[in-house]
Amino acid sequence: MLSSYGLVLRRSVLATAVAAVIMVAVSGAVSGVKGLVGALLAVALVAAFFGISVLVVSRAARRSQQAAMIAAISTYLAKIVVLLFFVARFGGTTAFSGKLFGLTAIACILVWTGAQAVNSMRLKVPYVEPDGKR
Repeated sequence: MLSSYGLVLRRSVLATAVAAVIMVAVSGAVSGVKGLVGALLAVALVAAFFGISVLVVSRAARRSQQAAMIAAISTYLAKIVVLLFFVARFGGTTAFSGKLFGLTAIACILVWTGAQAVNSMRLKVPYVEPDGKR
């Protein structure tokens, strides 16, 4: 993993953690224990999914860029299958608030993605290797 990506990753994790704390507090205040449990489960799911992606893709990137792309697509497909399983399994549960689970997950995903985009744009990393002849 590039050292500059480590900075983007740390800032994205921090921004997502702040959003997660806010969403857990709001969910607990709005819907009590069921909202709190739903929000905590959503935060755990988002953290696990993004953590797995970072680990797998960073390890594959050490081999080659092609391996990193294959790893990214494979983990994406695997996470979609796991998410479909959880949605089918817990779709009608009353143990936690499904609406606040979904809202918290979407909020954390949007904050994570936005933080990565903003922090990546702010880096001064050349994306083209300069020609040494000029």
